[in-house]
Amino acid sequence: MNDRIRAPQVRLVGSDGTQIGIVGVQEALRQAQELDLDLVEVAPQAQPPVCRIMDYGKFKYERAVQEKEARKRQARVEVKQIKMRPKIDPHDYGIKKGHVVRFLQSGARVKVTIMFRGREMAHTELGRKLLDRLTGDLQELATVESYPKLDGRNMVMVLAPVKRSPARPAAREETVPAAAEESG
Repeated sequence: MNDRIRAPQVRLVGSDGTQIGIVGVQEALRQAQELDLDLVEVAPQAQPPVCRIMDYGKFKYERAVQEKEARKRQARVEVKQIKMRPKIDPHDYGIKKGHVVRFLQSGARVKVTIMFRGREMAHTELGRKLLDRLTGDLQELATVESYPKLDGRNMVMVLAPVKRSPARPAAREETVPAAAEESG
């Protein structure tokens, strides 16, 4: 930037983006100072280096604002966790399933953990059946992202919300053939 540019000649770009041409560094600095702007090296690897006349402070500010907006728009994926036991009561299962439904509808992924204790480890198929039942119950809302696997004394499965396509285009497709049948 400005006095730190070491190349003897630079390809100069004006503040409005017009190509001025190859000029000496002192001439480029003089032109930038006349406009009360900065001379900024934008492509130091080029031969000769490319410099642009711009308000560097304004440029840094606008770049920071753009990065902040990009961070706002970035989707944060949450992973919620539900824990169950293999011998869960039907009512308790309904409550836990309701929590999973609520998490999936809010757009979060859900990690379902079945915890085994003592002799329950000999019957891990009960946990597997429970997870398969949950998957079947939530078929419209979720897809299995990570299939059930035994991790020590826990069986873990991850569910992700189903990506919904917009409902309106599907409704239009249904009305188009009906209109074609009426006219045909």
